[in-house]
Amino acid sequence: MIREMDTKLLTEQIKEMCMEVNHQLSDDMEKAMKCAFEEEKSELGKKILSQLQDNLKIAKEERIPICQDTGMAVVFLEIGQDIHFQGTAVEDAVNEGVRLGYQEGYLRKSVVGDPIFRENTKDNTPAVIHYSLVPGDQVKITLAPKGFGSENMSRVFMLKPSDGMDGVKNAILTAVKDAGPNACPPMVVGVGIGGTFEKCAILAKKALTRPVNVHSDIPYVKELEEEMLDKINGLGIGPGGLGGTITALAVNINTFATHIAGLPVAVNICCHVNRHIVREI
Repeated sequence: MIREMDTKLLTEQIKEMCMEVNHQLSDDMEKAMKCAFEEEKSELGKKILSQLQDNLKIAKEERIPICQDTGMAVVFLEIGQDIHFQGTAVEDAVNEGVRLGYQEGYLRKSVVGDPIFRENTKDNTPAVIHYSLVPGDQVKITLAPKGFGSENMSRVFMLKPSDGMDGVKNAILTAVKDAGPNACPPMVVGVGIGGTFEKCAILAKKALTRPVNVHSDIPYVKELEEEMLDKINGLGIGPGGLGGTITALAVNINTFATHIAGLPVAVNICCHVNRHIVREI
């Protein structure tokens, strides 16, 4: 049976999500930050983590942004194939939700309409929207506003198949080393392996929206996530990039089929807030 859905519902949900995700950490990130403070061995690192948690507490209580960079809105829409939308176009409804959320939430508008001439759109639109059709009559909305301090540190590596697992590990470590303090550590590292040039980047972006306490259900990928987290935390970059034992809170890896001649790897780094929120309607 086809379910009718007015796109106004998308707009209202995304408006609320934009404000909520910018004012408080998701539960998984909040727990990860507390664990990082307990596990950090450097006194300076502990002090920085304590200050970050104070900032997060104030933001939540006073309903102010957890970071001055409130990000470019990235939206993943998993749309049930049994839904028929009524009203405005879905893309317009999503962008209207972002516009209202950033205006009513007094969030910084960081989007420019052209990458060269750079005039601010003044409402943080357009959003970057990824669509997928799935069975059912629900819409799953995943919103992940992405700040560009960490986004600018992200990389795509077009490896050769012969580079193998060692090449993948080296690519991940290279990206994190090059990012250093610029990605506002402790960071979350999203990795996409496989697909094509653009597919691996989307895989890495989506990986950042997975709860940081949930590993891949593919055994070798889970082992790789754990190994890379240990190696990254052994780099000594530490909280704020000032040294310590907690450089990353998690490494989340997604994989996909690829061509016989390629091994694409994307590393999408996110800062310690790693904003992500999910709703189903």
